[in-house]
Amino acid sequence: MLGFLALHIAALLFWVATLVYLPVLLASSQNRQSQLSESPRQYDSVARFVFTQIASPAAIVAIIAGTVVFAINGTTHLWLIAKLTLVALLVVGHTLIGLLVIRLERNDGKSVQPWCNLLLIFFCLMATGIIWLVLAKPAWEIGG
Repeated sequence: MLGFLALHIAALLFWVATLVYLPVLLASSQNRQSQLSESPRQYDSVARFVFTQIASPAAIVAIIAGTVVFAINGTTHLWLIAKLTLVALLVVGHTLIGLLVIRLERNDGKSVQPWCNLLLIFFCLMATGIIWLVLAKPAWEIGG
């Protein structure tokens, strides 16, 4: 079980790191669109490469390893349910950053800067919440 836990933590770190990096990359690349589109032929942009080849596989590994740890431990505490809720929100944010990658590649002239700023704050808040819940493991009770 310790191996799956280590894999889960490592994959989660890679996933969150790329989710924090992608909004910065997208916001800074909107002014330099030509530099990002001159990438290897099999990828449309550097942002797409980071999203599809690093962030998405890391997310899948983190979720699968976390599920295995959950299944082995059988923990059903309220803090874990709250953590899983934050992870589900992180998945929604992951999808939104993927949509921003596509929007930037279309180059429709619309600014992605405000969305990048919001997603950066969102990802930092979700990561902080997940870390706090895992380390603090608050003893919440339902129905006071």
